Amino acid sequence: MPKLMPARSPAPDSVATGVLLANLGTPDAPTPEALRRYLAEFLSDPCVVDLPHLAWWPILHGLVLRTRPAKSAAAYARIWTDAGSPLLVHSRAIAAALKRELAARAGSEVPLALGMRYGRPSLADALGELGRAGVARVIVLPLYPQYSGATLGSTLAALTRLSDQPVDVIQDYYAYPGYLAALADSVHEYWEAHGRGEQLLISFHGIPVHMSLRGDPYRAHCLRTAQYLAERLQLAADQWQLVFQSRFGRAHWLEPYTEDTLKQLAAQGVKTVDVTCPGFAADCLETLEEIALRYAQSFRAAGGHELRYIPALNDRPAHIRALAELVMARLAPVHS
Repeated sequence: MPKLMPARSPAPDSVATGVLLANLGTPDAPTPEALRRYLAEFLSDPCVVDLPHLAWWPILHGLVLRTRPAKSAAAYARIWTDAGSPLLVHSRAIAAALKRELAARAGSEVPLALGMRYGRPSLADALGELGRAGVARVIVLPLYPQYSGATLGSTLAALTRLSDQPVDVIQDYYAYPGYLAALADSVHEYWEAHGRGEQLLISFHGIPVHMSLRGDPYRAHCLRTAQYLAERLQLAADQWQLVFQSRFGRAHWLEPYTEDTLKQLAAQGVKTVDVTCPGFAADCLETLEEIALRYAQSFRAAGGHELRYIPALNDRPAHIRALAELVMARLAPVHS
């Protein structure tokens, strides 16, 4: 696999530091074959499924990869665009906008490459791209604001295997004021354009409870983000809820579950619910299909009227400015 290598004879004014923008990943196509490849890589990661290999391998290859790819492919097909996977399209847009913003702030171009933990472009692809640009030091900016071993922990483990060069990791930014301001602005703008629902659900991707019990700080980070966002929106305690989505398998995952909460709200007579997903920097399957389509249908079936999904930050200018500020704080000593 490509290693990050410094340029042999860098020009005196060359930039020795670059940025690796990391996201989780996406399949190459909305087909069972592509999903089988993607899920085999994703679900083989012990940071994601921490069962003993000898116990999990026959389940994964004998059952999961025989049944889940077709179902997942159908879900992806509902949101796939002419330009490809929404997560990849939005991640590329974030990367392009961030590169422009960094160049404007630094006064010269800052090498930046997008790498996915699973799928393509891979982390190895990104490291190779940065190495060819003469980068000797990498700032890793994950598009996971809240730290979890299943996301950033896995990404860092992969980078350790792939690179012999130092990396400067932005571990999390769940409480960073620029990020929170961008989130609040996105909700305010949505409400100004569409009106405000009776309840706001702040939904994050779940993790198994046993990961939290072992010390993973993810739940605490999600709670702090939700609380800070609610404060910025000046919401009373009964106007919003923290919920968790996307559980997989039979394990007990973080609660309350988003879909169950939506059904309970419908049963209580709530007709209109807004959902924002601060843990997803870029819109993807979990926001566009799971929340905006599937959970909206569940809410209506339970007696609700309308679920309105508030889009992820994607390449909104405020989001890009916040990400640039995080990078510049690490980049400033090099460019001073």
